[in-house]
Amino acid sequence: MTRLKKTRFLRFPADWILGLCALTFVFVAGALSAPPAQASPGQASVNEKNLELSLNDCIVKTLKNNLGLAAEMLTPKMMDEAVAVAGEKFYPTVSFSYNKQSTKSASYSFLDASDIVATRQNDNTTQLSQVLPTGGSLSVSLYNYLTDSNRRFQTINPRYGSTLRLNFSQPLLKDFGFKMSRREIIVAGFNRQISEENLNQLLEDAIYRVKSAYWILVYSRENLNVVRQSLKLAEELLDKNKAEIEAGTLAPIELLTAEAEVRLRQAEILEAEAQIKNNEELLKTIVNLSAEMDDIRNVRIVPTDTPTVDRMDVNFDQALETAVRNRPDLQSLRIDLKNREFDLSYAKNQLLPDVRLQFSYWSPGLGGDQILYQDGNALSGIVIGTVAGNKTSALKDALNFAYKNSSIGVTVTLPVSNVLSRAYRAQAKINLDQTKLRIQDQEQQLALELGNAVRAVETNFLRTQAYKAARELAQQKLEAELEKLKVGMSINYLVLQFQRDLANAQTLELKALIDYKISLANLDKIMGIGRERQNVNVILESR
Repeated sequence: MTRLKKTRFLRFPADWILGLCALTFVFVAGALSAPPAQASPGQASVNEKNLELSLNDCIVKTLKNNLGLAAEMLTPKMMDEAVAVAGEKFYPTVSFSYNKQSTKSASYSFLDASDIVATRQNDNTTQLSQVLPTGGSLSVSLYNYLTDSNRRFQTINPRYGSTLRLNFSQPLLKDFGFKMSRREIIVAGFNRQISEENLNQLLEDAIYRVKSAYWILVYSRENLNVVRQSLKLAEELLDKNKAEIEAGTLAPIELLTAEAEVRLRQAEILEAEAQIKNNEELLKTIVNLSAEMDDIRNVRIVPTDTPTVDRMDVNFDQALETAVRNRPDLQSLRIDLKNREFDLSYAKNQLLPDVRLQFSYWSPGLGGDQILYQDGNALSGIVIGTVAGNKTSALKDALNFAYKNSSIGVTVTLPVSNVLSRAYRAQAKINLDQTKLRIQDQEQQLALELGNAVRAVETNFLRTQAYKAARELAQQKLEAELEKLKVGMSINYLVLQFQRDLANAQTLELKALIDYKISLANLDKIMGIGRERQNVNVILESR
């Protein structure tokens, strides 16, 4: 075939002239349009610097720098404070009151006062109250007063009084029990657990996003190497054609095919390099690299992990059991189910009659200046003297329980209409049923999602094996065609086609390998074990 072209070349000078013109045009056009030299994906240009990162490095940086995760990590801490606030209802409270009063009024009876009735009174109360875990309440109070009046026939004036009182109240039906009294704390605790599971779900999603972005970047960089290798093969064929033209064994027109293929593969390199830039920016954003470096525009991320094909045999039943046990969204629904069950029990409790046991125990004390009347008769109105009293005697009598008093009783409240409480119970029952249905639906969706993920892992692994065999065959076909070309039994078109077939086979093998790695990461996310797989343990400060 080469001889035939050579004979034709010698026989028709017009073809020779046309070939030279075409060759000159191709070389000039190529010189003008040739792209500038680009740095390889593993080499940084003058203004760029490489940052080598493993997959684990990217995950650690994401958990450390990602603003969305940082914001969500504050939610469980905020819920801890909500639990603490709810628990403050069991802190004892101290209250103090003081009142000073002075009154004057006209006298309407000689038994009251001669002209104006004047009274001065000061009183204060100190009380310590405590809500009990059983739903009851306990209080201890000390009441003190001073009364000074010009009323007639008084035997003690001014008068000092003190009363020490103990009050106890306990509901027996409605609002009775440890759970009812701790309702706010229990609900806040459920909300805290849900917030932690929501954080775990975000962690699972973040780990998957990092893995996916990392392996896609690896793919784009390896794909650029494949395209460059393909360009190298095309350039070697082009150089071979040039040498044969110079030797006069090949017509110049044959150079056009090889030159066009070189230009096409150079364009593919530009597209592959742009894809690397896009994938680098995505990974930088997920990792939030700007939190560690001032200027990240000229930073080139160099992945240090390479994808490997390690077959993972996944048993669907075991995977489903693991997912049901570990999935944060299912855990969140189960916690919400407990919350709804508690709401229903509280609503049922509110339908009960309000029966309360009341108990009081108090000790009064009295003191002041004793007024002495003639013949000991206060009705005479003749004061013959006073005996000064001790201001603290009333307080001592109260504290020493000089006069013991007690009372006990039961109060029963039966509402005529309990419409609101019954509506609240119905609402709680509907919320409980709704949550149960959501759990069942989520479990069904999980089974479907997990089945797709397991099949994706198995399929992608088989794809890697198939494309590996296809790539090896394409390599053998190209090598055989090159040998045929050396002895003049092939043409440039076939060699270029086999080169492209090899590049496509390499790309497809690489794509299948990356898809396999991403499908494994997706399977971990669906099973809820991505954190465990990467040894991620977020410790949240709690009270």
